[in-house]
Amino acid sequence: MGHRLSKIATRTGDTGTTGLTDGSRVPKHHLRVCAMGDVDELNSQIGVVLTHALPDAVRDKLASTQQLLFNLGGELSWPGGTLVKDDDVLGFDQALADLNDTLPPLKEFIMPGGSPATAACHVARTVARRAERAVWALHEVEPVNPPIMKLLNRLSDYLFVVARVLGRVDGAAESSWKRAGKPGAA
Repeated sequence: MGHRLSKIATRTGDTGTTGLTDGSRVPKHHLRVCAMGDVDELNSQIGVVLTHALPDAVRDKLASTQQLLFNLGGELSWPGGTLVKDDDVLGFDQALADLNDTLPPLKEFIMPGGSPATAACHVARTVARRAERAVWALHEVEPVNPPIMKLLNRLSDYLFVVARVLGRVDGAAESSWKRAGKPGAA
């Protein structure tokens, strides 16, 4: 990496553009930059989750996920580059299966909240969904490596399941959605 980050205030973005890994510059509102920003925010939110007491397996998976999200963001900043692989998605499939085996089945949607760790995990889940939408929007205009979308989808599922696990660890009861009547019903 050399001295790549030796100067943080480069001023090169003062005109509303940002540089990509391939040396090109795009507007800061470009779909690619928006997707990169959402992935960066997701990584930061996972950092917030990691400030809480967590089971070791969850902590390890989330810490490795942060590294993976840096790769994902790097791939988004590198048009045509590939850093995320199908095996990365499979790792979430297995982690989901392992955690789901410890939980009772859902009978209704649950409300975000519970303990501070659970709530932080739900926020991370919603940011993952936004990042996924941003990447799909980019994909409609410029092709994106398919494992990226799969990975973000699995990660949001994983964060939902982790939130349920953390609620149980912290002794927080799940609050179910109370369905309203159908629209127009009296």
